[in-house]
Amino acid sequence: MDSKRIAFVSVLGAALLSVAVDPVLAQGYSSTTERLIRTLNTQLLYAAIPITVLVEGILIYTVWKFRNNENPLPTKENRRLEITWTVATAIVLLFVGYASYGVMANEYVTTTPDDAKQIEGNAVEVEVVAQKYIWSYNYPQENVTGASTLVIPKDRPVYLNITSKDWLHAFHAPQLGLKQDAIPDQHNVIKTKPTEEGTYQVYCAEYCGVGHSNMLSKVEVVSQSEYQQWLQEQKQGQQGSGNNSSSGGNNSSSGNSTTTTASA
Repeated sequence: MDSKRIAFVSVLGAALLSVAVDPVLAQGYSSTTERLIRTLNTQLLYAAIPITVLVEGILIYTVWKFRNNENPLPTKENRRLEITWTVATAIVLLFVGYASYGVMANEYVTTTPDDAKQIEGNAVEVEVVAQKYIWSYNYPQENVTGASTLVIPKDRPVYLNITSKDWLHAFHAPQLGLKQDAIPDQHNVIKTKPTEEGTYQVYCAEYCGVGHSNMLSKVEVVSQSEYQQWLQEQKQGQQGSGNNSSSGGNNSSSGNSTTTTASA
């Protein structure tokens, strides 16, 4: 009985230790948000494995030992055993809750309205607008609007202000650990910090109609210099578009004037 109790305590201790200590994982997370979420998932998995092995081992042992018992007797009350598994379960739940709270309360996973108001000086703000069946991105700090690809710099905090023009949608970039609902007349903010350059897929994670599966976009994480160059190109493109529209309007006015003169 003592040896079984020692084994049980040892397995339980190993499980709890795996929750408390960050596991050694391969590096290369795409964002701070992804790192937090995946580390938590791995910690909980490491905690669950020894507990699962222990419970299933006891079950298999019991089935095998009493496989030929034709007259099973009712289980006798064992208060010590009941107290042991009740306390052990409570401890496991406390550790899981503590580990989960440390991640879920992090501003890079759950962004509160207060976090959204206290934006750092070097942070990037992007308004993410959903509309059947496209995504568009506005950069209010830079006066850039209507971008079809979300371009953000590496190693800088990014605030995504997500909304919708027409229907329920959901911004989802799984490789970056990002997901948030897009609701008409409401802005939901998520914060992240990209840590790996690259191109990442964006999906709509809320069914929104026949074009739902094609409501795709891209996130491009680039260096700071590439980000500044991209912003400059966007501004020049918008200025050129504005000038062309103005020029077209002037040509139209000139044509109207000629027509009026001819009529006179």
